[in-house]
Amino acid sequence: MEWVSWFFMNLVMAPYNLLYALTHPHLWLNWSDGAAVMRVIYYGGSVEFFFFVFVSLIVLTAVGMWKQAFMWGIVRGLEAFANGVGRFAAWAGLLMVLQQIVIVFVQRIFLQAQIGLGFGSVFSKDISWFAEELKLYNALIVCLCAAYTFVQGGLVRVDLV
Repeated sequence: MEWVSWFFMNLVMAPYNLLYALTHPHLWLNWSDGAAVMRVIYYGGSVEFFFFVFVSLIVLTAVGMWKQAFMWGIVRGLEAFANGVGRFAAWAGLLMVLQQIVIVFVQRIFLQAQIGLGFGSVFSKDISWFAEELKLYNALIVCLCAAYTFVQGGLVRVDLV
C-alpha cells in the first residue's frame, strides 16, 4: 500500500514542484554549471515532471467536461499550433532537396570533397558534414510534419459495406 501514498503525494506535490522550479531559476538556468544542466535533464525526464503533466491533463479534462467551449478552444489552439509548426517545418523538405542537389553536383560533377560558402572569410566543411545535416531535415519532416499532416488531412473514414 506504500505505492498508493507515493502516487497521491506526487499528485499533490506536482503544482508545488513546478512553482519551486519557476521561482528558483538560478538552480537550473546556469548552463555553465554541470549540476544545473543535470537538473534540467533530470526534471525533463523525472517523476515530478510526469506528475505535473498528469495533473495538468486531469485539470484540463475536468474543466473541459464542465465547459465544452473551453475544450473546443484548446482543440482549435492545438490545431493552429500544429498547423503553424508543420508549415514551417515543411520548408525543411525544400532545403533538404536543394542541399542534396548541391552535394551531388559538388561531389560527382565537380569532384570536390569540400563545400565552401561565403565571400572573403569562407565557411568550408567536408561534404560529409553537410550530408549529416540531411538527417536533421529528415527528422524535422518526420517529427514536426506528422501532426500537420493529421490536421490538414483530417480523419480518414472507411466504410465497410
